Amino acid sequence: MTAGDVVTKPLSDLNIKKDEVPEILVTARDKPYDLTGLKRCPAISAAIANLDEVLGDDIDVARDDGNATIDMGNLAKSVVGSLIPFGGVIREISGANAQQRKWQEAIYAGSVRRAYLKGVGQQRGCAYPARAATAKDAAAVHAARDAAKAKEKNDKDDDKDKSKSAKAKSGKDQPVSYVSKPVVQRAQ
Repeated sequence: MTAGDVVTKPLSDLNIKKDEVPEILVTARDKPYDLTGLKRCPAISAAIANLDEVLGDDIDVARDDGNATIDMGNLAKSVVGSLIPFGGVIREISGANAQQRKWQEAIYAGSVRRAYLKGVGQQRGCAYPARAATAKDAAAVHAARDAAKAKEKNDKDDDKDKSKSAKAKSGKDQPVSYVSKPVVQRAQ
């Protein structure tokens, strides 16, 4: 949730700003159990990965990191939405509620398709991600993500250090020292 999401909440309520449902979710809604072209495990894995990109983590690898369940962005969006008089009526008349229902249906269909594909992959003896993740699989996913985040943080810190070092070498960003000395002028 970004500040932009909070600001554009009224536009979404009026159905002026609407995001289109990704094609992969439209297809999942239309053909949730279609196995065309998915005869082998790599193809099933690729189809699941495509759904993961749109839907986020599946329940088998989702991690509860113990943080608060209230997202401040969602809270702010809710507050902004509550300030609009007759917001529910406006959302219904403008078609925003219909758009929201369309998205919810598409997300549900995508989740059902992903679960179905994982079941097919598991039945065929495929390795994760073409089947449900075991605790070991989930731990490996989390470890890889944690390592990537740590590397990204280290890279950012290194970039900051290099920037500071470059400024120090160029003389920029160095403290300026002022010296106060009495000035004596001769009278002629």
